[in-house]
Amino acid sequence: MPVEHVFNNKIRQVILLLILLGLALVLLIELSEFIPAFLGAITLYIISRERYIYLTTKRKWKRGASALLFILLFLLCIGLPVWIAVDILSPRVQSLFNNQEAIMQSLKSISAQIHKWTGQELLSDANIVNIQKKLTAYIPTLLNSTLTILSNLALMLFIAYFMFTNHQVMEKKLEGFIPLQSRNVHILAGETKNMIRANALGIPLISLIQGVFAMIGYWIFGVKDFVLWGFITGLFAFFPLVGTMIIWVPLVVYVYSTGSSFNGTGLLLYSLIVTGNVDYLARITLLRKIGDVHPLITVLGVIVGLQLFGFWGFIFGPLLISYFMLMIRIYNNEFGGFGAQTHHPTGDKD
Repeated sequence: MPVEHVFNNKIRQVILLLILLGLALVLLIELSEFIPAFLGAITLYIISRERYIYLTTKRKWKRGASALLFILLFLLCIGLPVWIAVDILSPRVQSLFNNQEAIMQSLKSISAQIHKWTGQELLSDANIVNIQKKLTAYIPTLLNSTLTILSNLALMLFIAYFMFTNHQVMEKKLEGFIPLQSRNVHILAGETKNMIRANALGIPLISLIQGVFAMIGYWIFGVKDFVLWGFITGLFAFFPLVGTMIIWVPLVVYVYSTGSSFNGTGLLLYSLIVTGNVDYLARITLLRKIGDVHPLITVLGVIVGLQLFGFWGFIFGPLLISYFMLMIRIYNNEFGGFGAQTHHPTGDKD
C-alpha cells in the first residue's frame, strides 16, 4: 500500500476521532445536569438484574411488566421514607413558623453558651440579618433544585425501563465496546456489581442504624423531640466522618445551655463513644458482608463522589476508587505491567 495512502488514512482517522470527542464533549456538557439520572438507572438495573432475569426467563413474565414492577418497587422505596420524613418534619416546621420567638431564644442560649466557652459570639444582630438574607436568597435555588430532582427521577425511570427490556442487547454491545480480554471484563462486571450493591444497600442501612442509636441517646439524656433529631441524625449519617456531629454537637451545647450539665456530659460521651463508633463498626461488618468493601474506600469515595456526582456520589464515588485499583490489576493481567517477570531466553531451561 502506498505510503501516501496510509498517511491519508491516519489523518482521516485522527479527524474522525476528534469529531467524536468533540460531539461527546458537547453531549456531556449539555446533559451534565442529568448525569444523576443515568447513574440512578444503572444502580436500579444492577441491583434488580438477577431477579428481573429470574422473572422473565424462569417464570416467563413479560419484560415490560417485570420492568414496571421493579420501577414501582423503587418508587415505593423512595416514597415511603419521603412520606415518613414529611410526616415527622411538617408539624415541626409549622411549629417553627408559629414560635419564632422561642426558637430565637433557644439559639441565643446556645450562642451564650458558646460565648462562655470560647469567647466568640455566634448570633450577633449582624449575623442574624445575614442569615435571614441568605435564607431568602436560597428559596429560588431550592425550588430550581426540586424541579431538577423531579426531572432526573423521571428520566432515570425512563432509562431504567429500556435497560431492563433490552438488557441482552445492551450487555453484548457493552462487552464489545470494552477493549479488554473476556476474563477481565467479567472481573470488571463483578467488581461493579459488588460495589454498587454494597453502597446502595449498605449505606442507607448504616444511616438507619446510626439514627436509631442516636435517637436512643437523645431519649436517655432528655432531648425533646428525640425521634425527630434521631431521624435527622440518620440523614446526616450519609456524610462520613463528621455527618452526625453536625447534629449532636449543637444538641450537646443546647443541653448544657439549659443548665443540665449531667445530661450534657452524658450526651457528649454517648455521642462520642456510641453514635460516633457505631458508624465504623457497621461499615466494617455490613459493607464487608454485602460487597467486601474496605471502609477507607467508602469514606474517601463518598468525599470524592459528592463533588462529582451529587447524591449518587454515595454509590459511585467508592466505585471510582475501586475502579482505579482494579484497573491497575487489569493492566497487570492484560500487559504484564508492574512486577512482570522477565522471560527466559529461548533455549534456557529451569
